[in-house]
Amino acid sequence: MASTLPRLPVFEAIARHDPESTAVIHSNSGRRFRYGELLGDVCKVRNRLCEAAGKDDIDGERIAFLVENSYDYVVTLLAILAAKSIAVPLSPAFPAPELQYILNHSEALMLLSSAKFTSKAEEVLKTELDFQPVHLQLEKFQGNGVHEKVTLEKSDPGSAGMMLYTSGTTNRPKGVLLPQSVMTAQARSLLQAWEYSPSDHLLHVLPLHHIHGTINAIFTPLFSGSTIEFLFPFNADAVWRRFAAPFLTPDQTPDSDSDSPQPRHRKITFFTAVPTIYSRLLAAHKALPPDMQSAARAAISPANLRLAISGSAALPTPIKRAWADLSGGNVLLERFGMTEVGMALSCGLDVADRVDGSVGWPLPGVEARLVDVDTHQVIEPGQERDADGRERAGEIQLRGPSIFAGYWRSPEATAREFVNAKDGRGPWFKTGDVAVRRPVEGAGRSDRPSQRDWARGDLYFILGRRSADIIKSGGEKVSALEVEREMLALPQVAEVAVLAVPSGKWGQKVGAVVILDREHVPDGKWSPLDMRRALKGRLASYKIPQVLKVVDHIPRNAMGKINKKMLVKEMFIDEFSGDEL
Repeated sequence: MASTLPRLPVFEAIARHDPESTAVIHSNSGRRFRYGELLGDVCKVRNRLCEAAGKDDIDGERIAFLVENSYDYVVTLLAILAAKSIAVPLSPAFPAPELQYILNHSEALMLLSSAKFTSKAEEVLKTELDFQPVHLQLEKFQGNGVHEKVTLEKSDPGSAGMMLYTSGTTNRPKGVLLPQSVMTAQARSLLQAWEYSPSDHLLHVLPLHHIHGTINAIFTPLFSGSTIEFLFPFNADAVWRRFAAPFLTPDQTPDSDSDSPQPRHRKITFFTAVPTIYSRLLAAHKALPPDMQSAARAAISPANLRLAISGSAALPTPIKRAWADLSGGNVLLERFGMTEVGMALSCGLDVADRVDGSVGWPLPGVEARLVDVDTHQVIEPGQERDADGRERAGEIQLRGPSIFAGYWRSPEATAREFVNAKDGRGPWFKTGDVAVRRPVEGAGRSDRPSQRDWARGDLYFILGRRSADIIKSGGEKVSALEVEREMLALPQVAEVAVLAVPSGKWGQKVGAVVILDREHVPDGKWSPLDMRRALKGRLASYKIPQVLKVVDHIPRNAMGKINKKMLVKEMFIDEFSGDEL
């Protein structure tokens, strides 16, 4: 067992890569870890897990871990898969009671921690747990390890997989079970769609208890032999310095080594982030020194940054336009995904296929359909408009090998989220997101072989979460995301959340929570009347918010998402009855 691993697709891929190529870099220290040492290190940690558990067979056991964004995280995740166990990544930013809930709910056999988070682990272990997991502190890998020969054995992958917890905006967080076959299907879909390659150098600035940071920016690059460079937690100035470094002269980068055969700073070719990160980068760029500004613009130009992706929240049009202007034409690629399905829809690689406001087409291997939110009938191709010519909005439903196995030990919750199909090809997962489908002139015609079999036909445009973003006001449906896009295009608005405010007269009315742009509203005074005047001509009258709150801060989670149900109670409790126009 010491130097053998199960023949999982991810291990087969890693074994094929150039052993001298760089798998992981720690950006701040410059420490490098090669593909040739990765599987040997995975074996070492897998063996330690079995030793600490006191048994060789930990198939299907849940193993939780608190490890910083690093090579050690990559090894830990893969070692748990190698043990045929279920990896449960924990966020070090979570308070002890939240971590306690996850440990109890997952019935974790073990809690692993790096030295950095051992005290956090010990704090959680002192809480009231249903039973005590085995605690194991992992040793830190230093890099430049030996290229140990590892044998991949033909064996059943068992229950190997990962379990991520939902954000729990409506109920307690649910454990989303992703078997390694699902993780692999998600990775292979993205490999085709986004064309990851061994020459890609991905700058990783995301948290690692979400699907975005784990599947898109670790698991998939490992399949292609890309380099992953960790720079976390996110700091806009640090990110700009890293982007710019390869484009500055040696005297401008004091930590560079011009004599090194492998320069410390390779250019970044792949970057994936959330809209708030792009917003903060755009704001920080203005304050950079002139030489850094110039180098940063070169770094993110289409000639150097091959692909920049935005996801996990709707991308405001002004941010998309500003990034394209700053970079000289690098248009952010939008996609749609969620914990239960990984990435499901994506725009294409050609600029013509990155349509503003759209999340593109179903990714390779993903089936998607729209189900009318009123009639509950499938909206077949060609039926996107009703008899009166109005667009029909439908819930996005998905199926395919990239869909999760179910919610951990919650068959009732799982059953509620799936609907049986009559064609015998498996049930559909109900995403809870509402969209419309429409054709776009010039899109969907790419000649790239990787795009031809999926980036075709009508594109999907997300209107929002059925439970929080579709506002039913006076018999009309309003997309909160559409209103937010138009409000963010106003110079007075820096950030906005559009909410459904309960109303006796209208059912719901449209409310807006706004952070003002002080450059354009220096006195901080912007009345509902000012707002309505600014939006007149941009939106139909019934879509213009009826109530407004101006604030200094809108709370968001690590992925830039807003809990709208909580926010509406905090901001508009006094508006829940009595309507003013």
